[in-house]
Amino acid sequence: MNKIELIEKIYSTNESPTLEEISSLLSIENNSKEFYKLLELSNKLSRDNFGNRGYVFAQIGINAEPCSKDCKFCSMGIGHYVLDKQFKKTKEEVVNETKCLTSSSNIDNIFLMATGDYPIEMFIEIATEVRNVIPKKVHLIANIGDFDIDIANKLLKIGVNGIYHINRLREGIDTLIDKSVREQTIELISKSDLDLYYCIEPIGSEHSYDEIAVEILRAKELNIKAMAVMRRITVANTPLENMGAINALELTKIAAATNIIVKPSLSMNAHEPIQMSLLAGINQLYAECGSNPRDTSTSTETSRGLTPNKAWQMLEDANWYYQKKS
Repeated sequence: MNKIELIEKIYSTNESPTLEEISSLLSIENNSKEFYKLLELSNKLSRDNFGNRGYVFAQIGINAEPCSKDCKFCSMGIGHYVLDKQFKKTKEEVVNETKCLTSSSNIDNIFLMATGDYPIEMFIEIATEVRNVIPKKVHLIANIGDFDIDIANKLLKIGVNGIYHINRLREGIDTLIDKSVREQTIELISKSDLDLYYCIEPIGSEHSYDEIAVEILRAKELNIKAMAVMRRITVANTPLENMGAINALELTKIAAATNIIVKPSLSMNAHEPIQMSLLAGINQLYAECGSNPRDTSTSTETSRGLTPNKAWQMLEDANWYYQKKS
């Protein structure tokens, strides 16, 4: 089977491909005819499934502190903290930022992001207030460390709709996170009433297609609704600064391959946002404010992070809209 036939086979079935087939898809040469066929079918899949509906998710980093998980790619690792200051935002600060985001833009989800050491009871207190000030149609998503069923139930009780939780590439090697604990939390979420938001990240030049394939297949088998891929940003003065970043073509190819394999039912994202990826059927982008693991500024909205309006401008340039259009 040649690679055009492989692309068409994976596109046209809901069955899980093998790891070898996924790796073969990822190894397609950029700018080849197979590359453009992959983009074409990924875009068609998204247009057919999502009806030209775009999504903007907004994420607020609610603290900036040295984190004991010490991820080598993160600006907040305890051994190499490089953000310009430290803080825990107050409940009032987070609520006010949330109001600004949801009052001025079409936001579908609000993500609250905290470091792995952030006190869970403090997070629940803030999330409760945020839930009270956002419209019911806006989903509230938690991006936090590992947790158990009791915390899952507490999050559901206060109105959290979903969790961003992933097994990162080289988890336990480039991080101090126990991979088995991570996988237990993912399984817990997938069996609960919380939606699981998944991403293949942080993709760097050192990661093999075989490594990436394992996480794509995991996402396929988890039946993810909102899927993403993210390239690693080379943050200055972090341990992986000199490893190199993949280029826009490579990120777009990985996003397209992931899309036709996982077939998410709600949205497909590539991060950080690039125009090129929209040609591959990307219909969801992130706006960000506060702390950001890929930035050295604690106000990423003035640095790397997009505003909601800028994200919508990018989506609408590619004919993705807040309402479905034929």
